[in-house]
Amino acid sequence: MKSSTTVVVTGLGLSTALSSNALTAWQKIRAGESAIALRQPFLDLAPLPLAMSHKTPTRLADIVEQVAKAAWQDAGLTLSRSKLADDCGVVVGSSRSYLRDWEAMVSQQNQGEAQVTGDWLKALPHGPAVSVAKIVGSAGPVLAPMADCATGIWAITQAADLIRSGRCQRVIAGAVESPITPLTLAGFGKMGALAKTGCYPFDRQREGFVLGEGGALLVLESAAVAAARGARVYGQILAAGLSNDAHHVSSFAPSGGTGVRSLTSCLQRSELAPYDIDAVHVHGTSTAQNDRMEANLIAQALGRQVPVMATKGATGHTLGASGAVTVALSLISLQQQALLPCVGLKMADFDLNFVRLGFDQALPKPLQNILCFSFGFGGQNAVIALRRN
Repeated sequence: MKSSTTVVVTGLGLSTALSSNALTAWQKIRAGESAIALRQPFLDLAPLPLAMSHKTPTRLADIVEQVAKAAWQDAGLTLSRSKLADDCGVVVGSSRSYLRDWEAMVSQQNQGEAQVTGDWLKALPHGPAVSVAKIVGSAGPVLAPMADCATGIWAITQAADLIRSGRCQRVIAGAVESPITPLTLAGFGKMGALAKTGCYPFDRQREGFVLGEGGALLVLESAAVAAARGARVYGQILAAGLSNDAHHVSSFAPSGGTGVRSLTSCLQRSELAPYDIDAVHVHGTSTAQNDRMEANLIAQALGRQVPVMATKGATGHTLGASGAVTVALSLISLQQQALLPCVGLKMADFDLNFVRLGFDQALPKPLQNILCFSFGFGGQNAVIALRRN
């Protein structure tokens, strides 16, 4: 039974290697800029193309604080620890969380250091969600989902459900990631998943993904609460389709059937038809398997004419945070009534309507509904629908 409660987004905080300011990052992507460069953050590992804000990886705690404060203030809300908000929830996930801190502590221990620096209690997987609750003064439910690369959309979906169920009137939700660690680089390198020169989603020369750091948090509210306080609204969260392949630890089922199921479920629950979709913001990892699966999914379920946006060629792949980053950028696209180009795409490997620089002059109608995709290891599938308010 569909809830009659409309869930809107009144604030967002976004951090990518391009910028820690949401609108600035969106503008740079729209101009075709990329944060990807050859980096060597760890001397015992070879240089790789990475999307980093600085020469050394950013601390996850710094990303968490930045996007939480930015989202809260962008929503016109005041940070206050003296007055706890009982009706505000927190749903913040991360696929790697504080892995970098754990690696550092283990390294110190293995080297026989007398005292290991770092607080393992603060580095538990749910740490980012707890930190956000402290920053915004939330006394409501605190959730910390993990669904690999689908984590961000899962978190936003859970947050919207908390509002629709009446458990919360406001929720801050999304995902954060600082994935550039020795173990992560070595692991993906061993799999052969990392690119050697750059990130080129859906291009014939694509060679793998590029890791990037960052995250995004959204302030979700019921439309009634937002209207009562005169809040600015970016757009609506309609519904999501979520599924799992139950097929393999690191790849999706070859048929792509559960991906189709997620998309179909999202459309049905959002009361949308394929022709209602004005654009798709894809996962677009630049790997052979993922790009082919998404291209087939779009052609099969939505048709070849729907505009396709892919932004990991600009931001890198922020793993668990990528879905939240995609949603945040798409909400700005709805607000600005402009699409983002497929940065890094030169020669398309698929017959789809990929967005290029200067594409918007040919838009047939205003942007009203955008779909965002996330597909993670283990066959985690997530599709969410956004609507212009």
